[in-house]
Amino acid sequence: MKKLFFFSTSFLFCLLINTVYAQKQSIVKLKDDKQKHEVLVTINAKVFTTLLYDDTLYKPILYPVYSPGQQIITRGFPLAPRIGEPVDHPHHEGIWFNYENVNGLDFWNNSYAIPESKKGSYGSIKTDKIISLKNGTNAELKMSARWIDHNNSILLKEQTTYLFSANDEERIIDRITTLTAEKDVVFTDAKDGLLGLRVTKELQIPTIETKKFVDDKGNITLVKAMKDSTINGNYLTSEGKEGDSAWATRGNWCLLYGKKNNEMISIVIIDHPKNIGYPTYWHARGYGLFAANPLGQKIFSNGKEDLHFTLKKGSSATFRYRIVIAGAKEKLSDQKIDQLAKDFSKLN
Repeated sequence: MKKLFFFSTSFLFCLLINTVYAQKQSIVKLKDDKQKHEVLVTINAKVFTTLLYDDTLYKPILYPVYSPGQQIITRGFPLAPRIGEPVDHPHHEGIWFNYENVNGLDFWNNSYAIPESKKGSYGSIKTDKIISLKNGTNAELKMSARWIDHNNSILLKEQTTYLFSANDEERIIDRITTLTAEKDVVFTDAKDGLLGLRVTKELQIPTIETKKFVDDKGNITLVKAMKDSTINGNYLTSEGKEGDSAWATRGNWCLLYGKKNNEMISIVIIDHPKNIGYPTYWHARGYGLFAANPLGQKIFSNGKEDLHFTLKKGSSATFRYRIVIAGAKEKLSDQKIDQLAKDFSKLN
């Protein structure tokens, strides 16, 4: 009996030690290169991502983004094209936050591909400054930006806080963005928004069919079928929707998972209970666009819902999202994601 007790105690002790070790928090460091207009984010001295905020971009973005196993999870095009990757939707760059219809201006679809004659219909987000940086196990980056039209007139002031944390198998980005209206602003109900991520081709859903997508201006984009055995992605939502069926459904989280070079990569976007439109609709496409859009309810509900979110001059709205990037032998479990979501819900 004593031997059994000793074995059980030893086993539990080892299990506890292994668990503590596995969850050991990593050191995150932030370095602002003011000449290049980018903030490098490293975890235990390895590159995790970079905040790019140069005015040549149409919005600030996190790009590229790496998994715990140092696999790039973001598509290369258009900033650094990679052989074999799709080259549709040039406005899909890294991880971003914007919207398709703000007082009639399209912030989402703006890119180098829009001819100058049509630029008046598009908006841009320009960074004002990096307010502060804090290193540690819970690193913090604060920045301010402005949402402007083609004539540099300001519609919205933005203040965003990024919180970065990590352990051996997970990287977490918490993004808290407050938008303050400089004039009366309407976010007209539209499909393309709000928090977006374009992933590497391995995490796309396999398809043999070329598909056509049309934006609100009638612009047509063809996403070609790809015969590539490395493509193996899949979606799963908190409500049990899988694959292409995740699109246009609500859920407090959505998981995209698949293997890249033998690392099982899980990417989760988690909504926050205080967000407008919670739980969000998922604008999750099989070709690699992974987005949460709480403001575009009409198209996702087939007209059963309608939201034209309005901010009066001087009023504000805050949006909170958690992005989890994990790398292991298996995808993140529903139970683990539920716990991450529960923890995130405590964030004000």
